[in-house]
Amino acid sequence: MVTIEKAKMEGVRLVKLDRFEDYRGYYVETYNEEIYKKSGIEVNFIQDDISTSSQHVLRGIHGDAETWKLISCLYGSFYLVVINYDENSSHFGQWEGFTLSDRNCLQVLVPPRYGNGHLVLTEKAIFHYKQNTYYNPKGQFTVLWNDPRFNIWWPVKNPILSQRDESGHFVD
Repeated sequence: MVTIEKAKMEGVRLVKLDRFEDYRGYYVETYNEEIYKKSGIEVNFIQDDISTSSQHVLRGIHGDAETWKLISCLYGSFYLVVINYDENSSHFGQWEGFTLSDRNCLQVLVPPRYGNGHLVLTEKAIFHYKQNTYYNPKGQFTVLWNDPRFNIWWPVKNPILSQRDESGHFVD
């Protein structure tokens, strides 16, 4: 049975998936449109993406004004940060952290105008997300992982970053 709860931030949802495990391994249904829609998540997902990363790699914080994302950890574990980046919101800059893993079978639903970034906690991790729009880098924003305005807590002090995430914008 899927359980969907409201997170602290408006529009963000924490999804707890049902996991069946026996001597062979485990089985998890990661998405069922009928169940999600009956639970109030009426997002039409049209694209799935996966990234693999090594321990201490920090990816993000990225977002845009249109995209809903349903984020899962398929392998390993990562610390996910979701931040309200809607400058018209009275909750602008509010953030929340979640630990997602292949063991706890949690998902986080991230609304438009929110950014997300994740830091890999295990030797390797596989980050998966469904989204309701096609990838459009021109419409995206990037927030520095250590932007002093937001005081985001991360489990490491010196993560491994891409040029984009180190500089806070796309690098040509």
